[in-house]
Amino acid sequence: MAIDFHAESNADTYAKRSAAAEWHSAMVGLLNPKGAQVADIGCGGGVYTRAWRELGAGHVEGVDFSEVMVATAGKKAADLTGVHFRKGSAEETGLEAAHFDVVFERALIHHLAALVPAFREAFRILRPGGLLIVQHRTMDDVLQPATTEHLRGYFFKALPRLLDKEMSRRPDGATVQAALAAAGFEETASQTLWETRKIYPDRQALADDLRNRTGRSILHELDDAELEQLISEVMLHAPGSGEIRERDRWTVFTARKPVEA
Repeated sequence: MAIDFHAESNADTYAKRSAAAEWHSAMVGLLNPKGAQVADIGCGGGVYTRAWRELGAGHVEGVDFSEVMVATAGKKAADLTGVHFRKGSAEETGLEAAHFDVVFERALIHHLAALVPAFREAFRILRPGGLLIVQHRTMDDVLQPATTEHLRGYFFKALPRLLDKEMSRRPDGATVQAALAAAGFEETASQTLWETRKIYPDRQALADDLRNRTGRSILHELDDAELEQLISEVMLHAPGSGEIRERDRWTVFTARKPVEA
């Protein structure tokens, strides 16, 4: 069963982490965020909306299609100024045209029926010269070898059918680049990023995170028995003691709205 982003039971599933140092460094390597107007589309619980503000963005608008997610994000960022959340879709954000320096879309596009409408909306709300950043896992990223840090790789060893689900929903790099060009963007590029997902104090904390399906839409494809099978496989390979660092590889696409647009 696919994840229900509108269910109260999933309200904080995408709000419990903090953006990692590797992510901060990668974003600063792409642009100077100081004072920037940023739109975080598909913001979920607002983890990266808050992170952009912490990087020095002047104002950040988080947009998500789930009222539940928007409400949770607002609560998590209640102590931050310069951050606002609203309900809207990737294709119809409701945001002002030609207003933003940066549009950020992380872990979003594999949930979309089509890429070009969402990229056209990003184009619309960006200022001329503005930057679209799309952080996405391609199948090349998904298929990175399983290790004691890349624990997600063991999901597919435990339940190979999950790979079929991933292949059905993850556009490849060429498809993303073509959709960016079709939406009017120029100067498209991509780079890979190994990002720490979470650091767990011990094995039990990792098992609990998996059992709760926290922030992992792929695990909502499993029934409880299959989930326990997956957890058993991961536990076979996870470090036996001490902290456990989980990392994922991503592809970060960038594209620029022409200055004359």
